Amino acid sequence: MLSRTLPALCLALLLCAPASRAYATSSDGEVVAVDQESRRVLVLETAEELMDYQGPDRPPVVWSWGADRAPDLGDLGPAHSWTNPDEAKSRILEDRRYLLTTASGGLAAVVDTATGRSRWAVDLGEAVNPHSIELLPDGNVAVAASGGGWVRLYAASQGPRVTAHATFRLPGAHGVYWDERTGLLWALGDGELTGLRVGGTPAEPALGAVRSAPLPDRGGHDLAPVLGAPGRFWVSTLNGLWQFDPAADGFTPVRLADPAAEQDVKSIGDDPGTGRLLTVAPDHRGPCDWCTSVIRLHRPEGTWTLGGTQLYKARWWATW
Repeated sequence: MLSRTLPALCLALLLCAPASRAYATSSDGEVVAVDQESRRVLVLETAEELMDYQGPDRPPVVWSWGADRAPDLGDLGPAHSWTNPDEAKSRILEDRRYLLTTASGGLAAVVDTATGRSRWAVDLGEAVNPHSIELLPDGNVAVAASGGGWVRLYAASQGPRVTAHATFRLPGAHGVYWDERTGLLWALGDGELTGLRVGGTPAEPALGAVRSAPLPDRGGHDLAPVLGAPGRFWVSTLNGLWQFDPAADGFTPVRLADPAAEQDVKSIGDDPGTGRLLTVAPDHRGPCDWCTSVIRLHRPEGTWTLGGTQLYKARWWATW
């Protein structure tokens, strides 16, 4: 087993990378992690570089972003709305790269990685607990909120603070993903995976369910594409990991070398270049019961331990 421990990251990483330093370079093999301790989204070096990391002179963070010091988000009260960031994805729209992120405190944002400024951002309120976000080809933004029990499609293409939206009720909504192949917005809830058809106009969007598959286990949490098998999705539930094939309308269990690593997974994904899996699950050892400082690798097995962090999710920093 490969294993490395990264020392406490320079005052919880705040001094290692500027709040919104331009980042628009190639990112093959890099990893993005959501750290609730430093209240930042961190882009980490490639897997090979992380394995060679000896620290502390060369920190593993190549780019980071946090709402607390974002000059264009002061009106959204990030001191409260950016509490417990819980999602990070990479998307390309109109030849620009964006970070998609949410926080349990209520913030949902689409951030230009070249400038660190938001294309769209709103405070949805902590009661709804935003948990995932997606950027559609027309510039609109979907958000899944577990506390609210809904998926909303916001008319974000119409302006940086637009809150007009369409709503689909989904108890325990935790994941959302736009799939070009099926032309559907897929949403993951406590008990089902639902395919939503997007209608209306960019200014007045509409959502309607056209497909639904009951989950093989309760507590749906993460939804992501299988990059090594386009058309399939990774799905995590409370007690297991699965691949969903829309063509077959069925779930296949995913088995790891350590069966315990299949439980309570907050995020899962595969590196399209190597096929290696990356997962994050809470270790219940620190002050944050739903966090960890460990990123686990599978096929082959390995771990990265980032001292001083409280990670909620991590993904390959790939533009799905």
